[in-house]
Amino acid sequence: MSALSKQILIVDDDPKIAQLIEIYLMNEGFSIIKASDGLRALELMDEEPVDLVILDIMMPGLDGLSVCLRIRENKTTPILMISAKDGDMDKITGLMTGADDYMVKPFNPLELVARVKSLLRRTYYQTQPKQQQADHIIHVQSLEIDKLTHKVMFEGRVIKLTPIEFSILHLLAGQPGRVFSSEDIFEMIWKEKYYETNNSVTVHMSRLRDKLEKEMEGEKLIHTVWGVGYKIEA
Repeated sequence: MSALSKQILIVDDDPKIAQLIEIYLMNEGFSIIKASDGLRALELMDEEPVDLVILDIMMPGLDGLSVCLRIRENKTTPILMISAKDGDMDKITGLMTGADDYMVKPFNPLELVARVKSLLRRTYYQTQPKQQQADHIIHVQSLEIDKLTHKVMFEGRVIKLTPIEFSILHLLAGQPGRVFSSEDIFEMIWKEKYYETNNSVTVHMSRLRDKLEKEMEGEKLIHTVWGVGYKIEA
């Protein structure tokens, strides 16, 4: 993945923070566009090719949570949410609205760059063209999961998932019958060390299951093994 081909939208009403993020990301070769309010951010999402959004929650007018919900109505663009609020419920709320990751201000700019790169790798990684179809398409019940296009289909309909949700589904579907703990899932998807109070997996899993069951007319695909983790039946 070349940073030069990726454009990032920074949405923050604090010009100093926006400029700081811009400097670090431009040093890595990313193209940057900026918005200081939610409405302008939505306009840019329609006008420009945006590969990732860095979105502040606390903004006047249309706040970051509302912007995230609007984006998720028709786009799966990865969203990294930033906020001065560091409570667990604030993080859960951000993730439940559709964000893929969440960072608390003040943050280390180098860590932000690392998370941006990680989100882009998960979203835009492409397998080699020489691979055969069987290598990148998984069929589970009536579901078709295509790693090459990052599409999930059910009876001809596309199920819209965020990059994190897709990664979790692909992980479980790739090894049906295996039980994955929250620690397994976090460390394999986020590529970071899991810690006990981290609820990111629980939040993303809840949203993923809700979407699947809604589109699959109540059919349960992901099962909970109480006290152990999650699995898709073989």
